[in-house]
Amino acid sequence: MRKKWAELSPAARAGIISMAAVDAGLRVWAIRDLRSRDKSQVNGPKLVWTVVLGGVNSAGLLPTVYLLAGRKRTPSESH
Repeated sequence: MRKKWAELSPAARAGIISMAAVDAGLRVWAIRDLRSRDKSQVNGPKLVWTVVLGGVNSAGLLPTVYLLAGRKRTPSESH
């Protein structure tokens, strides 16, 4: 059975809020990075990354995947 927000412990609420904040921050970073890159600098279609990053709640997993694997490294980033 699912608990209501008021039934959660303060620690559980803080954990949920923290995860949401991390997810939001990673999402903003990933989307801003994606928008600043040319399509040749992205692994896969930019539209698909945009839709997934903007619409799928993943507790920070999808933005992390984009930031680590979705971007092609430029020569200046390889050092």
